[in-house]
Amino acid sequence: MIVGLTGGIGSGKSTVASMFSELGVPVYIADTEAKKLMYNPAVRAKITEVFGEKAYTASGPDNAYIAGIVFKDKEKLAILNGIIHPEVGRHFKKWNEAQKGPYVIKEAAILFESGAYKDCDIIIMVMAPRETRIERVMRRDGVSREAVNNRIENQWDDDKKAELSDYIITNTDIEETRKQVRELHSRLIKIRASR
Repeated sequence: MIVGLTGGIGSGKSTVASMFSELGVPVYIADTEAKKLMYNPAVRAKITEVFGEKAYTASGPDNAYIAGIVFKDKEKLAILNGIIHPEVGRHFKKWNEAQKGPYVIKEAAILFESGAYKDCDIIIMVMAPRETRIERVMRRDGVSREAVNNRIENQWDDDKKAELSDYIITNTDIEETRKQVRELHSRLIKIRASR
């Protein structure tokens, strides 16, 4: 059973994903794998063709340079996603085939935007107030409020995601979040057993 885990930037998806991981659930972090796949020569060639030679430095992709373009240009963001997401989809499929256990978590910020939600049996959304999210990302990434808002504006809004989600975890208090994860884990195991 594939359980999609999503939420806007700064909502705490990674925190929730690590809580599921601590419970022994295999977790696939799409963003981490996408970054690794950018080193793939075929992916690199496609990205360089669109974004130019500056998209890569001697040590690998220049994520700040690429982000500076795509978060201001929706067309370029769509092109980048069109290069990366099919690769992530193939990689996830292989990874999933090797997993054991009642279910796996696929954590992806743009689960809906990329269409990857269609491959999920159940979807969990992590939510937090916008101001909390902005402050978390500014602290975590050392970026400006404007940069965070640009990223938020390039994702679907929470209401739209919530409508398509099966479960919502509110992530404002760490212990309360942990409790929600444990309860949901028990429920997911029961759901899997009944199928």
